[in-house]
Amino acid sequence: MATRKHNLNGAEMIVEALRAEGVEYIFGYPGGAALYIYDALYKNADLQHILVRHEQAAIHMADGYARATGRVGVALVTSGPGITNAITGIATAYADSIPLIVFSAQVPTALIGNDAFQEVDAVGITRPIVKHSFLVKDIEKLAETVKKAFYIARSGRPGPVLIDVPKDITVAQSSFFYPDEIRIPSYQPTVEGHIGQVKKALKLLLKAKKPMVYSGGGVIADNASAELISLVRRMKLPITNTLMGLGAYPANDRQFVGMLGMHGSYEANMAMHHCDVLLAIGARFDDRVTGKVESFCPDAEIIHIDIDPSSIAKTVQIDIPIVGSVKNVLKTMLELLDAETENGNDISAWWKQIDDWRAVNCLAYEQTDAVIKPQRVIETLYKLTGGNAIIVSDVGQHQMWAAQYFGFHEPRRWINSGGLGTMGFGYPAALGAKLGRKNEDVYCITGDGSIQMMLQELTTAKQFGIPVKIICLNNAFLGMVRQWQELFYDKRYSTTDIPVQPDFVKLAEAHGHRGIRIDKASELEAKLKEIVKIKDETLFVDIHTDATENVYPMIPAGGGQADMMLGQSVQTADNEGMVLV
Repeated sequence: MATRKHNLNGAEMIVEALRAEGVEYIFGYPGGAALYIYDALYKNADLQHILVRHEQAAIHMADGYARATGRVGVALVTSGPGITNAITGIATAYADSIPLIVFSAQVPTALIGNDAFQEVDAVGITRPIVKHSFLVKDIEKLAETVKKAFYIARSGRPGPVLIDVPKDITVAQSSFFYPDEIRIPSYQPTVEGHIGQVKKALKLLLKAKKPMVYSGGGVIADNASAELISLVRRMKLPITNTLMGLGAYPANDRQFVGMLGMHGSYEANMAMHHCDVLLAIGARFDDRVTGKVESFCPDAEIIHIDIDPSSIAKTVQIDIPIVGSVKNVLKTMLELLDAETENGNDISAWWKQIDDWRAVNCLAYEQTDAVIKPQRVIETLYKLTGGNAIIVSDVGQHQMWAAQYFGFHEPRRWINSGGLGTMGFGYPAALGAKLGRKNEDVYCITGDGSIQMMLQELTTAKQFGIPVKIICLNNAFLGMVRQWQELFYDKRYSTTDIPVQPDFVKLAEAHGHRGIRIDKASELEAKLKEIVKIKDETLFVDIHTDATENVYPMIPAGGGQADMMLGQSVQTADNEGMVLV
């Protein structure tokens, strides 16, 4: 039912609009231009404001909340440095198509353009990294603008939307009307795939001798995991997920061949390289997936399903493009499959080839008790949790190991910065995820480099009682950069070692939490077992890992999917595309 009230000021309108949208949390930091909005929040108990210690963290928390719940995250920052501090978080959400509403307070309308105190052009600065932006100059349009922003953020290809609100608009008064629905004539996303194209795609799949399914984050964004699983299982197709798509298809299912791409599995990359029909679903052919574009899936006819028409044929040539909601297109494909008389080709020989690639065991690593191997940490955590946890990672080697060794069987249990690769994302995003999924155990997998970028949010966790377990793989290096320097820069480790580290245990205690150090491989499983049992306490677990360990498999820069570097522990049989290092 539409909400109508009389004589509200702009700040009160914002609060009423958020209530109408069912918003639970606002993540933010106050400042002069935002004071009327904060005054309105003070008078309303329905919305909980989470006071962060840095505006970048506010955006990451809203982002983590959105990824974990599928709802729109909301953040509020003040003008000037408030919005500029938020830029990295907004760009992170934009790169991964995460629905956010970011309110930025602005100097009064009459001062815009006069270089007033704490004035920046928020719309201009953020234009390349938002789905849309609004500068509200008329109190009569404020409520409608918020409704439009929520619609734009969550529909089509999701993304962040900025609403810049001058201070005089937050104090101006008017009648308030908030509609149930809104229509924007210039913005009408295509949600139903063209039936002719869907039929062509299904026919092609049924004739394939070496089919492959490649699914990305769009499947999770559109809540289409059930439809994906049904199609893949009914057609007995092999499937790979992107880094952003992990969990859309259960990792413990035989038809899942692992993650693909730069640090993907040998079997996934080889199956992609040799397939004759590729079904790409909600994925954008990122460079970390394709490698050398000229050699990407050289023998395949490619079907691409995506709600964003600009993503289709942007990077690779597509044979059958289908623009539409992933969920709707897969439903249509399943309905057509019900009426299909053909059973499809016998692909048992293709499965035999995939199983031969799988037998290489590309994720093998040295088993030793001399040092703690980071892969072993992730494997042990997976075993002890049974995969029943939400894993939020920072960016670096630990991110790739978490993706490789923790099996994700459901969507929205794996949260990471994929497109922008933002160090510092992990911990605040984990706090947002925990607020959105209070009954779930949430772990932040991080490194000693990434965690130091947002450490101040340990205080936020203490103030609001948000228990997240931090698993810090501490190798005293910026590990991924060090790996590249080792492999491609003749071991010239330029400023990647971090010889001076804080005592993370004492640092956690200084913020009111418990710190635990693990530096012996013999103690790893027993200590992690106790850590997993603890449910309502923030723990900082500082695990000292082997500083020389690299992430394999790896496709080097300029290489194609069949040009993989594998670790020395992998079987040394003469396999195509395998380079042991």
